[in-house]
Amino acid sequence: MTRSEINNKIALVKAIIIDDESKARLLLSAMLREHCPQVNVVATCEDLPSGIKAIRKEQPALIFLDIEMPGHSGLELLDFFAEDEINFDIIFTTAYSEYAIRAFKMSAIDYLLKPIQPAELIKAVERAEKKQTQLLSYQMLKENLSGKTKKIVLNQTKGVEFFNTADVLFMKGDGAYTEIYKRDGSKIVASKNLKQFEEMLDDQPQFMRAQKSYIINTEHVSSLSKVDGGLHAVIQDHSVPVSPDKANLLLEKLQ
Repeated sequence: MTRSEINNKIALVKAIIIDDESKARLLLSAMLREHCPQVNVVATCEDLPSGIKAIRKEQPALIFLDIEMPGHSGLELLDFFAEDEINFDIIFTTAYSEYAIRAFKMSAIDYLLKPIQPAELIKAVERAEKKQTQLLSYQMLKENLSGKTKKIVLNQTKGVEFFNTADVLFMKGDGAYTEIYKRDGSKIVASKNLKQFEEMLDDQPQFMRAQKSYIINTEHVSSLSKVDGGLHAVIQDHSVPVSPDKANLLLEKLQ
């Protein structure tokens, strides 16, 4: 079967690339042709104003958006559209450092770290085809990158849930899932493992891995107790085990 015959059998996804570097635009276009034949790049743009015009004209389903560009940050894109006009998904392309990557993960936003790897590109496109990222996720990304607040966005089967990290009492890992206990007494079950949350919260010193299956928010620890010879952190009406090798670290944080 020829490439054109393959494309005819695939529902093409209209896409636009917005990046101020011409080499980056050419490289990404070539990678999409080779690895994601279902993506039809209808325009490539060197800045945000030209990208906005192309979006209004072409009505793409997918946008590959660089963040750091002269004049306007890619994060400003949605400021130019009314909420009911945002019927596209965004995959950010970035060379940002690790602190910003945490913000992407917390906000449930797809991103590709430059230099872009083919396997990661394929995964990002496949995820974008399966869902439309909520406007809320983009708003939370801007807040998380600003440093003003720290919020986690979770794409759940029943919709999108978000919460301030300050409201988290502790997290309990259970294989591929994590139970998140909040100070209002509610509990969220997330389809992410505890290690993923540990990476998200790495820059927030109030959180620590207290034990193999637990991450605790030390700001909510009211006291410590001994249970069957082991140390436990008392958090509201919960008693969370602390492994012996973490006891000194916890004491330091509480002091």
